[in-house]
Amino acid sequence: MTTDMKQHANTNEPHDRVRIFDTTLRDGEQSPGAAMNLEQKLEVAALLDEMGVDIIEAGFPIASNGDFEAVNEISRRTKNAIVCGLARAGFKDIDRAGEALRPARRGRIHTFLSTSPVHMKHKLQMEPSAVLEAISASVARARQHTDDVEWSAEDATRTVPDFLCKAVELAIKAGATTINIPDTVGYATPQEYFELMKMLHERVPGAEKVIFSTHCHNDLGLAVANSLAGVLGGARQIECTINGIGERAGNAAVEEIVMALRVRKDRMPFTTGVKTEMIARASKLVSNVTGFPVQYNKAIVGKNAFAHESGIHQDGMLKNVETYEIMRPEDVGVKETALVLGKLSGRHAFRDKLQTLGYELGDNALQDAFRRFKDLADKKKHIFDGDIVAIVDDSVMRDHETIQVESLKVISGKGLKPSAELTLSVDGEMRACLATGDGPVDAIFNAIHQLYPHEAALQLFQVSAVTEGTDAQAEVSVRLEENGRTVTGRGADTDTMVAAAYAYVTALNKLLEKRLKTAPEALSVAQ
Repeated sequence: MTTDMKQHANTNEPHDRVRIFDTTLRDGEQSPGAAMNLEQKLEVAALLDEMGVDIIEAGFPIASNGDFEAVNEISRRTKNAIVCGLARAGFKDIDRAGEALRPARRGRIHTFLSTSPVHMKHKLQMEPSAVLEAISASVARARQHTDDVEWSAEDATRTVPDFLCKAVELAIKAGATTINIPDTVGYATPQEYFELMKMLHERVPGAEKVIFSTHCHNDLGLAVANSLAGVLGGARQIECTINGIGERAGNAAVEEIVMALRVRKDRMPFTTGVKTEMIARASKLVSNVTGFPVQYNKAIVGKNAFAHESGIHQDGMLKNVETYEIMRPEDVGVKETALVLGKLSGRHAFRDKLQTLGYELGDNALQDAFRRFKDLADKKKHIFDGDIVAIVDDSVMRDHETIQVESLKVISGKGLKPSAELTLSVDGEMRACLATGDGPVDAIFNAIHQLYPHEAALQLFQVSAVTEGTDAQAEVSVRLEENGRTVTGRGADTDTMVAAAYAYVTALNKLLEKRLKTAPEALSVAQ
């Protein structure tokens, strides 16, 4: 037969079909602090079922009444996926799992036993012969409850090959339909794991009758790589979790596995049934219910997975997205690529951002706004759209102002008399002074009045944050009134005192414009 025509053992699925076994609700919940209540588990299970995972490992029924109830209720509600319950090799565990799974349209018992020398000696305190007997007995017991039985050789990658082959052979003879080869402690390398899977297929009688599965932990950061190597070695089921959560360093991540198989079909010609457009949604749900944040640079689902800040990268992305992206953000449920503006961004990306915000600036205005953007990027970590708007609006307002703030130094604190050392440019002439006040803002306004005497009265002083965070830009509004004329000036800066000076000076410039419209000679007043 050709590869495409071959089928999985005990299934009608094509040979290139890889089953996704999601263990977020079982192994994922074993992450310290990641426990979920029943409602949360039901919500996650419903999304996994809709998302198209093949098997949902819903819990460990004998562990607690809560786990039993979760597996039982998920079994009752799940429409498409196989629902799986974990059980140790003891008959009580297996019977409890069988009872919990009874309402399932399709149920699976997953039973396991350690096979490595270190586990058999120190954890089980059993002789190898007793372990082999327990494997046969436990699988046979599980088969009394369901035809779908998975058996796992815990710590398989540190097990003596001959013994592992014998254990797998006995599990198959006893009725196991899926054989799982866990890298329980994340010890294997991809080449080792590939060779191990190949060896089992070649040496174990009856291997062609079952599906082999991977279950790799991430202690060395190799869980995904090992899982994919296992598929290349003949495995057709991958056990994984949303966001890669799990004990210690976690498990292979569902989103990374699925997208690697989708993107690299040239090297891994396999398919899954997962609706990848739901990946981002699943990631957010699991993060919310467990309280485990997703690291910003996490593959596929991290905040920065489709974000570009480097000017070189942004320039390439604007020319052709394939220069720096190997998949489309919408393929995993992310709305769009983000060109994140920061200190490494270039003019091309800055101009593109302005256009998306509705601004078309001339060369001089663009240069000034870009300079101010770079200055801001050196001061604050994250540049938001609101920051860009404030920069441009502020630049446009102050582009040709008669009065401009050149420098400002403010001293204030408990037991200190607030003072402001200010330099203004008035029609190109530099004026400087030192003034005091009841507070730092009062001192600034007194300094402005001293350098540019005027009769305008302050009617409003208001401060608001342009964006979130302690490094947010402050936007200050100042309203001045003079001879029945009222004007409002705004200023934005990460330093609230500087923003206050900008706002007051902008308002003064607006008053000058109003004077010029009625009496051009008034500009000479107060010189």
